Amino acid sequence: MQLEKFSYDNKIVKMFAYATMLWALVGMLAGLWIAFALAYPSLNLGIPYTSFGRLRPLHTNAVIFAFVGNGIFMGVYYSLQRLCKARMFSDALSKIHFWGWQLIIVSAALTLPFGITTGKEYAELEWPIDIAIALIWVVFGWNMFGTIIKRRERHLYVAIWFYIATFVTVAMLHIVNSFELPISFLKSYSWYAGVQDALVQWWYGHNAVAFFLTTPYLGLMYYFIPKVAQRPVYSYRLSIIHFWALIFLYIWAGPHHLLYTALPDWAQSLGVAFSVMLIAPSWGGMINGLLTLRGAWDKVREDVVLKFMVVAVTAYGMATFEGPMLSLKSVNAIAHFTDWIVAHVHVGALGWNGFLTFGILYWLIPKMFRTELFSKKMANWHFWIGTLGIVFYAVPMYWAGFEQSKMWKQFTPEGQLQYQFLETVTYMKPFYIMRSIGGTLYLLGAIIMVYNLIKTIKAGSFLANEEAEAPALEKVYTKHSSDHWHRIIERKPIQMLLVSLIVVVIGGVIEMVPTFLVQSNIPTISSVKPYTPLELQGRDIYIREGCYTCHSQMVRPFRSETARYGEYSKAGEFVYDHPFQWGSKRTGPDLARIGGKYPDSWHYNHMLDPRSMEQQSIMPSYEWMLDNELDTSTTGAKIRAMITLGVPYANGYDKIANQDLINQENSIVEGLKKDKIETLPNKEIVAMIAYLQRIGKDIKAQPITPTNAK
Repeated sequence: MQLEKFSYDNKIVKMFAYATMLWALVGMLAGLWIAFALAYPSLNLGIPYTSFGRLRPLHTNAVIFAFVGNGIFMGVYYSLQRLCKARMFSDALSKIHFWGWQLIIVSAALTLPFGITTGKEYAELEWPIDIAIALIWVVFGWNMFGTIIKRRERHLYVAIWFYIATFVTVAMLHIVNSFELPISFLKSYSWYAGVQDALVQWWYGHNAVAFFLTTPYLGLMYYFIPKVAQRPVYSYRLSIIHFWALIFLYIWAGPHHLLYTALPDWAQSLGVAFSVMLIAPSWGGMINGLLTLRGAWDKVREDVVLKFMVVAVTAYGMATFEGPMLSLKSVNAIAHFTDWIVAHVHVGALGWNGFLTFGILYWLIPKMFRTELFSKKMANWHFWIGTLGIVFYAVPMYWAGFEQSKMWKQFTPEGQLQYQFLETVTYMKPFYIMRSIGGTLYLLGAIIMVYNLIKTIKAGSFLANEEAEAPALEKVYTKHSSDHWHRIIERKPIQMLLVSLIVVVIGGVIEMVPTFLVQSNIPTISSVKPYTPLELQGRDIYIREGCYTCHSQMVRPFRSETARYGEYSKAGEFVYDHPFQWGSKRTGPDLARIGGKYPDSWHYNHMLDPRSMEQQSIMPSYEWMLDNELDTSTTGAKIRAMITLGVPYANGYDKIANQDLINQENSIVEGLKKDKIETLPNKEIVAMIAYLQRIGKDIKAQPITPTNAK
């Protein structure tokens, strides 16, 4: 059979590798900064762009979509060409993909510190960037499928199954979660409200972890571990079970982020059941990865690349065992909203994603530059410093999580809550410092790696086009008697894409459609009214400042929470919330019943200087709200958008809304004067006070009855 000559495009792999290293340092540095800021609030610097609420989304986006995202594309572009025995479909599409993705990252870096955000965790980017993400993702898929179609290898290797599932599922998640109604070039409201928005958001959020941080990395694991260890994958059959079971079960698990909330119980139970079942395929994958090293464990002792990969797969196993455990209601009641969840997330991010990426970089760079790694000793130092960094990060956070939960729930013998919330915050400071030390070690390891790889690159000679040859794919396939039944679909990438799509769609449809269509899932409460124009403006400031990154707005039906905050939250309270603001972490106290708890002057002074009200507070000051003028030119557009989304403002109210806004401003300013606080009515602080004083107040307007309570 005649061999065809072609070349692999290493240049695009190199570009993504460089971007991976750059964004790793940026994302980790941002994370380290805000970690220290929790212990030393002065690091918020008293300016809006460096406050915790704005930098935290920058950190998560930089790590997930910039560092890990570029790491995925680096590995996929390298492995896909070799697995398909074909150059990428189009060099032009590869470049559009690379530069488009970097432009999206830069757009995120420029908008998030300015408070331009949708207020939805891990999906904070505004609608023009969302559209750009969708377009660039299509370019990636087009290039990937073009390569698969022109391949010279009949059967698709397991790594490519995971790449296909990643492409189709991420596209679906992004499109569904990004339904937004623009009101300006850089501001939009979520199409969904309250409970429905929460369900869609955590269906997206959990599966972003599954199909952006997990499935593509499993594909990389299936390619690079056998390659580095020079051993075949342990079990082909286990790969099949791992793949199909994982993508089917994962998509159902999102509601476990909303246990004990106002989400309907049946949806919570589905989330728990499928989360527990996820252990089987997740550990099947981990076992398949580790047993691939059978007979090669002696190499792990010597080969730093394998060391990184073994720890990565082990961290994957730990995180995927812990995840289902956290979905059990009894465990979730302890862990949710605490730093335990932060530890869980970082074991996955630092161990699984970080270490696998480091291992791939250490293997790829010398290979593409046709030289030896500059210093194996440095790489080993990186391995041990990074491992220590994970330990120093995770252990204090697990400990902190237990302590937080215990203190939040502790009662005195007289039946009173034993600790004020601030006492629990103060108690956390040593843990936050220890966590920061762990983060410093991890970042130091990454800096050593970048230095080591730069020296390697300088010593080597880059091979941009790697020559290869392979026989053309025969047009007619001759089936072998020993063929496994699954090999039928391995020959058909389009069918594999469609079947994968059907498998992942099932869970989402069954969970979401009833929540949207069955009215009894979201009982309305007659006393819950739309926000006033000033409250709506204040709510947008709350979202802009990222208050949801530290404060929840969800009182769960526990004695400790109702005693501390008040009546537990009902689904009907959030029907006008676009987007919902339940939060996922309580660095500060829950705010679901903050309305009316303190006078306006308290909120004014608290925003100006939190430590003037609570000496041990770690909250940043928001003194710029006292100077910034409220932009009321957008009020009409915001009211019209809310009407379009179903909020029952009167027709034509958008034209007179600003008059109501001014009246409410004047009322608040008059109240502040009585407490000897002088401010102009058109300042942002006035709108913020209006919103904070409204939160959770409607439910107090009428007694709870079986007909209006959920």
